[in-house]
Parts: sequence; C-alpha cells; structure tokens
Amino acid sequence: MSVTRPVILTFAGHYLPGYKAGGPIRSLVNMVEQLGDAFDFRIVAADRDLGDAAPFEGVAVDAWNTIGDARVFYRSPGAAGWRALLQSLNETSFDLIYLNSFFSPNATLRPLAYCRTGRLTRKPVLLAPRGEFSAGALALKPLKKRLFIALSKGIGLHRDVMFQASSEHEAADIRRVLGDVSIHVASNLPGRSGPGGGADASALVATDRPLRAVFLSRISPKKNLLGAIEILARVATPVTFDIYGVIEDQAYWARCEAAIAALPAHVQVRYRRPLRPDEVADVLAAYDLFFLPTLGENYGHVIREALSAGLPVLISDRTPWRGLAAQSAGADLPLEAPDAFVEWIEHFARLAPDERNAMRRAARARGDDPAAAAAAAGANRTMLLSALGAAAA
Repeated sequence: MSVTRPVILTFAGHYLPGYKAGGPIRSLVNMVEQLGDAFDFRIVAADRDLGDAAPFEGVAVDAWNTIGDARVFYRSPGAAGWRALLQSLNETSFDLIYLNSFFSPNATLRPLAYCRTGRLTRKPVLLAPRGEFSAGALALKPLKKRLFIALSKGIGLHRDVMFQASSEHEAADIRRVLGDVSIHVASNLPGRSGPGGGADASALVATDRPLRAVFLSRISPKKNLLGAIEILARVATPVTFDIYGVIEDQAYWARCEAAIAALPAHVQVRYRRPLRPDEVADVLAAYDLFFLPTLGENYGHVIREALSAGLPVLISDRTPWRGLAAQSAGADLPLEAPDAFVEWIEHFARLAPDERNAMRRAARARGDDPAAAAAAAGANRTMLLSALGAAAA
C-alpha cells in the first residue's frame, strides 16, 4: 500500500533547466534528489533562466511539469502568471510552504502576502535566507535592506516563520538581524558524487609553467572577483587566472576589466564563459587552484565541487568550509589580511609536484565526505518533519 508523502510547496527564484542563478538551484535540486522519497516537492519558479528574455523551451508555462522527482510550475512574468498559479493551488493540497530567500519579491514576499490575505492557504512556513544575512551580503545595498527588515518586523510579516540556517554561523547571523526567531540548522545538501579523477590526475601537476588558477561563480560584488584580481596584482609568481560565470552585474564587471588591464605582464587573466553543471567537474580538474575570496556563502556549492574535483581551494573565512589548511586541502583566510592571500599563493606555487598531488587527494577527500553528506541529509529530513509538525501545534 502506497504512503502519501507530505507536499512541500516550494517557492524559488529559478529552477532546472536553469543554472545561471548558481547555488540556490543546486540546493533545491539536491534536496529533491535525496529527499524526494519522503516528501512530495512542488516547486514554483520563473519560466526562464536568470537574465534571459525568453522562457525555457520544452516546458509548459503557467502549468505543472514533471522535472525529475519534483513537480514544477513555471510561472510567467507579471500578474497573469500569479493568477494561473493561485487558481491551480486552489485545487491542490499542500502541507508546508518552503521559501528560498528573505528579500526576493517572487520567492518570498508575494507568497507571504498571499498567506496573510487568505489568497494562499495558511500552512507552516519554512524560510531559507541562503546567506542573505551575512555581513558581506548585508553590506550590498545596505539602506534598502535595512528599511525592508525594519518594515517586515513592524508589520510582523515573518511572524511564526521557521528559518533554516545552513550552519551555526548563519544561525548567529539570522539572530543578529531578526532577534529570537525559530531556527533549525541543516546544512545544504551536497550533490551526489560521480566518478571523477581530478584528485589523482598527477599528469596535470607541473611546476615549469605558470600557476593555473580558476574562478567560477556569478560575477557580482558578493563573489569578490575584483578582490581576487587585486590580490593577484601583488603576486610575484607567474599566474594564469581563468574566469567562468554569468556576468550578472555589468557595472561591476567593468571595474574588474579595468583592474585586469592594469595587471603586470606575468599575471594573465581571461574571461571564459558560464559553465553548465555537467561541465563543472571536468573543467575545474584541469586547474591547479580554485580562487574565490567571497564576501560570504551560507554553503558554497562551487567550493565543494572544486574540492570534489580534486582542486585545492583558496577562499575567504566567510563560508562553512573552514579548517582547510589543517587538512592540506587549501586555505580559508580573512579578507582583512590580503597579504596572507599573496603569501599563500606564492607558497603554493613553490610546492613540488608530489606535494601538490597530495593536496589534490586531500581536497577530494574533503569534498567527498560520505559521513558529512549523510548527516546533512538526516538534518534536512528532520528539519522538514519539524516544520510540518507545526501544523499540529
């Protein structure tokens, strides 16, 4: 006899087949793949990828589609898409509302407003801010964010909402901004590891050529590509630095281009292109070092993917990926100490091939940690059950 799974009505900015929005998509995809046996995920997302003018090909817009183990409603822009969704939801029962942003108008504010006004059935609400309360994230457009936070507190918009934090550090960020709210700590789920050889590709390691570093992320201020370029400008060792990712902020990219033009001749920087998820592991494995001095990540899927590809990583200390040096998998350094980044790169460039290969193996071990993955899956399952239990409270 079949068992009815609880229905999780999930609002997100973007979903498959999109990929340009980065980590938030991967977080949901991994949750569906690993917990879809226990929960029925119904996902509401835009009908196009981040920045695209046209909707996805091959999907039914303003209707439910089966995508993997989830049902996805690809909402068209404007009021018509919301009307179609609300009409559909009037005929659909669900048990929990799962929101994937604090500030997003479509992924959070409209659903909450519809709940408050009765246009959407009131159910327990779980909200994942996805790192939006980190100091680095709040420093971007700070006045607008402070005003919204004050307004939302004043009207009680998030009253009775449970929050998901991906780490105790993010939980502290949430409490610092919102006060004593209900928080469940459950790390974002890593993707299932596939066969890969980056960690053991010894032939890739050589010291008779420039150090090959790579950046992969959305090109926006939070990811701090400009900071990476400014650090490389101070490095004495020859370096090639390839940039992959969607150019999300054109004004910021113009600042990066100006910094690139001023680099010394021994530092060569090239913008490549965005990468699709199925390309990431093979592309990253061909480099010596992953460099992402981000202003803050609540998880950092791309960091995990780099480690899993056997790539030592050099990142800021504003992510959950800490203690990398102790495991010989890279380094997590404070942004307030740019000299430390320069010194670490110089040291890494001087390592012998066997030392670099040992670091690649250590990186792979850190990225592919079955015990950590199992613990994350268990914590997410418990979190959803706990949020569902609020219905009976």
